[in-house]
Amino acid sequence: MASYKTFLKAGHWPTLAASFLYFDFCFAIWVLNGAMGPFISETYGLDAAQKGFMISVPILAGALMRFPLGVLSQYIGRKNAAMVEMGLIVAALISGYVFVDSYDGVLAMGVLLGIAGASFGVALSLGSGWYPPQYKGLAMGIAGAGNSGTVLAVLFAPPLAMKYGWQAVYGLAACTMLLPMLVMWFAAKEPPDREHQTFREHIACLFEKDGWSFSLIYIITFGGFIGLASFLPTYFHDQFKVTKVEAGQLTMLATLMGSAVRVLGGYISDRVGGINTLSGVLVVVSITLVACGFAGESVAVTTLLFMFCFAALGAGNGALFQLVPLRWPLTTAVAGSMIGEIGALGGGFLPNAMGLSKQHSGSYLWGFVAFAVLTLVMLAMLRIVQIRWTRTWAEKGGRARSTPSTVGTVR
Repeated sequence: MASYKTFLKAGHWPTLAASFLYFDFCFAIWVLNGAMGPFISETYGLDAAQKGFMISVPILAGALMRFPLGVLSQYIGRKNAAMVEMGLIVAALISGYVFVDSYDGVLAMGVLLGIAGASFGVALSLGSGWYPPQYKGLAMGIAGAGNSGTVLAVLFAPPLAMKYGWQAVYGLAACTMLLPMLVMWFAAKEPPDREHQTFREHIACLFEKDGWSFSLIYIITFGGFIGLASFLPTYFHDQFKVTKVEAGQLTMLATLMGSAVRVLGGYISDRVGGINTLSGVLVVVSITLVACGFAGESVAVTTLLFMFCFAALGAGNGALFQLVPLRWPLTTAVAGSMIGEIGALGGGFLPNAMGLSKQHSGSYLWGFVAFAVLTLVMLAMLRIVQIRWTRTWAEKGGRARSTPSTVGTVR
């Protein structure tokens, strides 16, 4: 309890709370098409490949929008960037409610939903910006637990779609965004950890090996999370013939684990190191993914395996972003957005891989196997690059050094 009170006093908790809420609601909007996937597929008679592509569009669009928003936040402030983004999301949802009436319209709406997916780097940097290095992992874990917005989407969108029609869900979602906007406006304060730098200095992480190493690992931890979270309603509905609402509830059980354990992943990483935590995470993810592919006859076993897989993915997200502010202490928002952008692109790979596997082999197994193999490749890369990391800017295992690091700028 004393440690928890010390953490709260070390930073500005209202800003952290506002960041969590902002990311939570944005995340719910980002995966909205995935949550309504069975409804949309039934309306337009989509095949497996079309389902995978439709679900991947918001993920890919959100990935591409993350870095520009991160750069913008360094100029106008993270709080202002968050307010601008939420305003755009409301406008996008209203346009979706009014105009979406075809499969092409759903794809176009998916691009607009990508605006919500851009919130990642800004939310985590804003929430953790008031906290010292030894608490960065926990603060980022709390802000990043906003990916629990997946739970809101899969739990509430299907029943609302059953009652009012899935197009109406866009309009209802626009109304919900008013809550995080009000909280952000009145509770959040811009953190002091921002320097006035040139544009070249802001985007320095794009030209560094570490930035790409982080991004590739994040393809697994976050790309796997968002890709699976978006695809699971369709997977449960098609694979086990459960109802659309039941598919959402089963998805909620799995994704809730990932959101809750993200905080724990950041907390553990502050103590044992993000590198150590990530290594264990990638092993668990690869094993559970393959096991999910072979457990396609039992909904209970599959759901349990997905819960373990999402727990590992959530812990991995928290662990990786315990390391980011250690490596880029002055440009965390930009670095986080760049890493989030590349990582989220991996989320677009997974629904397409699953859809193509089903369409061409009659089974989802090879989609799972492909991502498991990619996970093991990233594990091997991590074990190689961590040697240099622990010699330059992190303690053994990936813990924070006792003295401030100077690697946030290019030398």
